[in-house]
Amino acid sequence: MGRAYQNRKESMARTAGQKTKLYSRAGKEIYVSAKNGGADPTANLQLRRLIEKAKREQVPSHVIEKALDKAKGAGGENYEVVRFEGYGPGGCTVIVDCLTDNNNRTFGEVRHCFTKTKAKIGVPGAVAHLFDHLGVFAFKHDDEDVVLEALLNADVDVTEVENEDGVITVYVPPTEFNKAHTALMESFPGIHLEMEEITFLPQAHTKLEGDDMALFHKFLELLEECDDVQNVYHNVDMG
Repeated sequence: MGRAYQNRKESMARTAGQKTKLYSRAGKEIYVSAKNGGADPTANLQLRRLIEKAKREQVPSHVIEKALDKAKGAGGENYEVVRFEGYGPGGCTVIVDCLTDNNNRTFGEVRHCFTKTKAKIGVPGAVAHLFDHLGVFAFKHDDEDVVLEALLNADVDVTEVENEDGVITVYVPPTEFNKAHTALMESFPGIHLEMEEITFLPQAHTKLEGDDMALFHKFLELLEECDDVQNVYHNVDMG
């Protein structure tokens, strides 16, 4: 996996800077999870994870509570996950995940981001095979063997465990995410998870320079302005 964690961390820092966007995204994710799986975090593990993540990202409590209250009520929006794939500036590969209640609006907005930056939106599956869909955890620890043993003892199907400069990164299949999270919390009380998410990690990175890199930053900025866009995954080396 190499520098996957560091690249993802830097990418997130550059593309999730606007607080209003962050709050909107977190609220929408919490609302959808609570609507579909129940508003009780003790019974809905995905919801509990999203609330914990929102708190770490300093999302105000009133945003979280509003999303939960909205999910408990009758009716409300019916959001669905929509994924777009394609090629960004310089031929980089991109996956854009959205939550939307209007497919036509979302497609038009995302397509605009592609066309404005000389990028090309593709058909479903166009680039997903160039990424690994994985659950990822990262935290400070000095012994990957101890971490791996704890996960295996909890019967977690582990894809890989890395140790770079005292930061352990654990990769698991998405279906093992909740089990792995529970195993880590129980085995290492008090650890601070610097990353805990289900994501797409590129199998290889590409380096952009000059105009291509400038266009790529513009591309990310345009996507950031789209209310329906939740996450953007790409293979650009941001280091």
